[in-house]
Amino acid sequence: MSSFGVLRFGSLAGLVLLQPASPPGEPAAVRQVATLRTARAAHTATTLPSGLVLIIGGMADGGQSLASVELFDPAPNTVQEVGSLLQGRAGHTATLLGNGRVLVAGGYTGEYLASLEVFEPATKRFRPAGSLLEGRSGHTATLLPDGRVLFIGGVGRGWTFLRSAELYDPATGRSELLGSMNLPRESHSATLLGDGRVLVIGGHSGRRPNMQVHARAEVLNLRTRRFEASGTLGTARHKHDAIKLTDGRVLVLGGSDRSDRVHYATTEVFNPGTATFERGPSMGQRRYKIAGTSILLAGGNVLVTSGAQAAELLDVRQWRFREVPGRFPTAYRFAAAASLRDGDVLVAGGYSDRNQNTAGVWRVGQE
Repeated sequence: MSSFGVLRFGSLAGLVLLQPASPPGEPAAVRQVATLRTARAAHTATTLPSGLVLIIGGMADGGQSLASVELFDPAPNTVQEVGSLLQGRAGHTATLLGNGRVLVAGGYTGEYLASLEVFEPATKRFRPAGSLLEGRSGHTATLLPDGRVLFIGGVGRGWTFLRSAELYDPATGRSELLGSMNLPRESHSATLLGDGRVLVIGGHSGRRPNMQVHARAEVLNLRTRRFEASGTLGTARHKHDAIKLTDGRVLVLGGSDRSDRVHYATTEVFNPGTATFERGPSMGQRRYKIAGTSILLAGGNVLVTSGAQAAELLDVRQWRFREVPGRFPTAYRFAAAASLRDGDVLVAGGYSDRNQNTAGVWRVGQE
């Protein structure tokens, strides 16, 4: 199983909407607005062209993988159930394709899944969309400029940590192997760089007590189909987040060590021109299990939403973090986040250290 597949925790049924201060410098505030129908963690949230947010699968309180799907409508702040996946899954990926459909790949449901499904917004139903060559969970999915989707790493059959990468073409429904990383990785990040390469950072391989958390980064050159070493983190980390800034650099946030007892508030910045990492500004709160929940805002600032009891905003001009006023009732981990068309940010579900469920739906807006 993947690193979250063995957890038994109380999930959070909350949705959190985070709105950056507008105009700049004015405060935002957290407020409760609605509830999910099903508590879940290790799920996905994807904003559709219509502006609705599709919330898919994940893990229930008892650890079983969910097939249920919900739609959040940000105008009235309402949630409705919209059928089911063809297979329950947690630790999957969901990618918005150029045609408005959502590709759901891999995940875990008692086995590591190779199956692919596509959500059709017109019918609000899922249909089969082919198969990966290797079942995987805890992998990354990167939409490429040509419309294909790149899947990297994760965990596969027999709790095997994967080096492999696959390239899936939605036009043909077929996937092909695309070389191997220098290191097997799960709980890593993959970021599309401005020059078309894909940067893979951190992650881990092996099970405790033999787990190794990686500091080495590598890039995939899609022209040569080869992974190449590309710098070393100052701090080895996994279960972090990474996001490309408007200047082309990549910001790496939070994460944890191999014990998962030491969580990081530190950040690092990767410079594609020099293939080096330098220390970035520190967050006010330590965070881990936050992949995909940091959002690049329209003005270039970064909103960090989960893994702690407060959200934080990175002001890129001042190059420092400030806490968003208002606090969540507990820290959200293995949550999902999505940008909304009006500039708000949605955070859905997750779980807490207290093993407590919440039905809260939260929004951060003007006070």
